[in-house]
Amino acid sequence: MMHLIDSHCHLDFEQFDIDRDSVLSHCEILGVQTIVVPGVTAEHWNRLLEICEQSPLLLPALGLHPMFMAQHRPEHLKQLSELIKKHNIVAIGEIGLDFYLPDYDKDAQIHLFTEQLKIAQHAQLPVLLHVRKAHDQTISLLREYPVRGGIVHAFSGSRQQAEQYRKLGFLFGVGGAITHSRATRLRTLMSELPLSCLVLETDSPDMALSGMQGQRNTPENIPLILESLAQIRTESREDIAQATTHNCQRILRL
Repeated sequence: MMHLIDSHCHLDFEQFDIDRDSVLSHCEILGVQTIVVPGVTAEHWNRLLEICEQSPLLLPALGLHPMFMAQHRPEHLKQLSELIKKHNIVAIGEIGLDFYLPDYDKDAQIHLFTEQLKIAQHAQLPVLLHVRKAHDQTISLLREYPVRGGIVHAFSGSRQQAEQYRKLGFLFGVGGAITHSRATRLRTLMSELPLSCLVLETDSPDMALSGMQGQRNTPENIPLILESLAQIRTESREDIAQATTHNCQRILRL
């Protein structure tokens, strides 16, 4: 049985309230034995931590997501600093910059991201990044506030940007997007990057796989993402499974 890791899954979201336990049971059968659950708003951090405490499969991360700026308050940064002292979290995340959003506040996003990078620095924790239309700005801030690496979730940048992230100690989350045949640029990039910088992810309940549009995504789909990755790479399915698991364990100190 392979040990697979879903490095980015919002299993705390209400879409899983009706069957979370059965999803986790099926994950174990499929070999998905570790699931990283990133936080997105302070309002739901305690709920996330409680859910993660109920299963040995679940590992919590905490962060303030750039897509929910209206819900974040200055005091949430202090709350984040306090919570990571009391709980065994594996990363600061999901954090980053999203300049794809309509009417985004660039300065507010940069301030929030920077403050969370400082928290990650102080705690010596890796970060889980959400970045859209802002890779160059993110890379610049990571150079200014270096952290202990992390994972770029749902990477959609260029090969040059990928190399810059790699030099900063970052891995790349491979998810449902590579199962879509039309994602030729992404599939090419993920076929060419060193296997040592790739991890698997679902971003459940979002980021649907090909043929599953409109359905809830779940960590049970990690084996399907592995299969798609194996189809575009030269390594065997088994070698990719072992490497992506090892990569995630290394970067998150699991």
